Amino acid sequence: MARLILDFPEDQYCYSTPLTVRVTDINGANHLGNDSMISMISEARARFLFEFGVGETERDGTGIIVTDLATTYRAEAHARDQLLFEVGVMDFNKYGGDVIFRITRPRDKTLIAMAKSGFVFFNYKTSQVVSMPEEFRAKFTRVNWID
Repeated sequence: MARLILDFPEDQYCYSTPLTVRVTDINGANHLGNDSMISMISEARARFLFEFGVGETERDGTGIIVTDLATTYRAEAHARDQLLFEVGVMDFNKYGGDVIFRITRPRDKTLIAMAKSGFVFFNYKTSQVVSMPEEFRAKFTRVNWID
């Protein structure tokens, strides 16, 4: 199988948040475990959506559901490392798009990982994929992006 390469345009990132690697995030090889990285990516995604006023689910039962996740690791992270999660969106389609992540350790400017999380809008009451709300799309015009 070919290696996965994740490389995103620099101008797609519109939000960043710091997260600290906890002792409980460390695996048997003494670095940040894959399962904990996925949890940290999920936390960064939740903070990003909250910052832009997007609820996990709305009153009508519509929310965002993750369809896939791809991650490439570039360097190890260790307990108490401060990591910066830069987050953006791209590749919108009728039903969803991708949330992208660049994870670095600012202390030494090391790239730790890149990730992409696909999503669609989903109505939990009807259990059906639905079109992306226009209000969501409008939140991510370049005019609204945060530096």
